[in-house]
Amino acid sequence: MSLFKSLSRRLVAISLLLTSASSVAIDIPDATVLDNDFREQRFGDYTVHFSTFNSAFITPEVAEIYGITRARNQTLINLSVTKTSGDKTSLGLPAKLSGTASNLLQQQSVLDFAEINEGDATYYLAPLKHSNEEVYNFKIQVTVADTAPMTVSFSRKLYQKKAQ
Repeated sequence: MSLFKSLSRRLVAISLLLTSASSVAIDIPDATVLDNDFREQRFGDYTVHFSTFNSAFITPEVAEIYGITRARNQTLINLSVTKTSGDKTSLGLPAKLSGTASNLLQQQSVLDFAEINEGDATYYLAPLKHSNEEVYNFKIQVTVADTAPMTVSFSRKLYQKKAQ
């Protein structure tokens, strides 16, 4: 199995874990969704999928391969774009992204997205340092091919891993 497919499966497993984490007591809670379980936005044929999770969920081996810092106070913003034509939906498409995260004091951080390309699927990760139970409002501009920019906005309450 290729390293990229292994990473993809690990990230999918992490996403599934985070989705079910709300009913299981774990050391790091999932980021609390503040906008009605809002995890995607549709723009015609395109859908922008997004999630946030603590970087401590990434294994040390995968973090080293992709240069991801694992820290109790760092969340990763995960974003991918798919296109539906008829009854077929693509895997993650290449896109141009820019965005910001603002806390409730209106302190703004620019999101620096790294592209993860697995051949037939592309997705993006951006790190964000935060305090425990800090609320962030995200605004991300996504452009695919020759489309007009699509703006995705969502809010999350972020948690830190407890010190051991």
